[in-house]
Amino acid sequence: MTDWTGRTATDIAAAVRDKQVTPREVVEQHLARIARLDGRIGAFREVRADRALAEADDTGARPDLGELPLAGVPVAVKDNLAVRGESTRVGSAATPDSPAAEDHVTVARLRAAGAVVVGMTNVPELCVFGTTEGPYGTARNPWDTTRSAGGSSGGSAAAVAAGMVPIALGNDGMGSLRIPAANCGLVTLKPGHGVVPAGTSDWFGMSENGPLATTVEDATLMLSVLADRAFVPGTGHLRIALSLRSPLAGVTVSEPYTSAAREAASVLMGAGHLVRRADPPYPASLGVTALTHWTAGTAVDARGLDPRLLARRTRVHAALGRRFVTRAQSGEARQALRYGLEPFFDAYDVLLTPALARRSPKAGPWHERGWLRNVAANSAYSPFTPPWNLTGWPALVVPFGTLPSGAPGAVQLVGRPGSEPVLLGLAAGIEGRRPWRRTAPVD
Repeated sequence: MTDWTGRTATDIAAAVRDKQVTPREVVEQHLARIARLDGRIGAFREVRADRALAEADDTGARPDLGELPLAGVPVAVKDNLAVRGESTRVGSAATPDSPAAEDHVTVARLRAAGAVVVGMTNVPELCVFGTTEGPYGTARNPWDTTRSAGGSSGGSAAAVAAGMVPIALGNDGMGSLRIPAANCGLVTLKPGHGVVPAGTSDWFGMSENGPLATTVEDATLMLSVLADRAFVPGTGHLRIALSLRSPLAGVTVSEPYTSAAREAASVLMGAGHLVRRADPPYPASLGVTALTHWTAGTAVDARGLDPRLLARRTRVHAALGRRFVTRAQSGEARQALRYGLEPFFDAYDVLLTPALARRSPKAGPWHERGWLRNVAANSAYSPFTPPWNLTGWPALVVPFGTLPSGAPGAVQLVGRPGSEPVLLGLAAGIEGRRPWRRTAPVD
């Protein structure tokens, strides 16, 4: 029997449409891989084994099976998006353990396209931090299980990187797709504001739902389903700015990540693009603006929850943010940041940066550690992602290079509103010239 684990979503869907394999066979194989590996990885909060198989049978019986873009593709869903009939715990003991009456619109679109939800993935409590751990487990990087997978979509990224699913759904409010994708060697795109329907809590319009995948083709396919419109990657000759400076003052960037960005710039120059060293005019107040919105979003999410059931780091984060909610809701600081950056993006079409400043922290009980220690660790390794949530502009992460540990490196591409096809086209060009190993050697 052909093994369909480790195959792309594009390949699986084509085989199911052509009736080379049934959705049940595909889902069974992926469930078996989850059962074999997830005890080491910690990707899933809940696996829907029996229900997923029943849904696979339903998918196989659909009269439109031959037209479904994700026919029979197993997918994992981040545990802050509603899956009909399942609880949504958002990584917390303070949330209700009651089943959702309806799918979130993104989940509904995946199912309508033929995907089968095999489970909900681990997140840090209320999706606040850049590492994933809590009462439901610790998500580890499949490339190096001593390290965190990142966060907050850490479980979704770990599931894809370990080949337990070919694609997964996550979201990004301060880097929560891009951070774990960079750690785990995946492709992701935080779409621009309004491209994909957001969640019920979107941190004042900063959080966007998006794909985690092992190839640009799969990420494009999944994004097209989530946005309910086709994306066709493509680029002309672009003006690209290479910036190696951290947007947050005082944060240094380690050599493996600066080297990856430089080498990616060389690849893009070889493809005919004009690349120049140039730093965006990040304001000195960026760190304060980011912290204000980050904590205020948590304060809103924590309303109505029993604080006695929240971890101390979450309580402190929410308490600090309560004084900033009105300021964050006004949007003035975010608009000022956009105005300040727009001239830079008039001069350049795309910004290329390292995806991270250094590898992720050691996996461990970060939810039991102090708030300041968590914030310091997060800021020290992921300073490149928050500006693009604050602006609402699209930002993509693509694997590039190898860290000294053997884990993948990564770079980030940022563009103006509406530039998702351009970013995907650049990523496809990088993939064609510097292909990467798609899944971690965890067997």
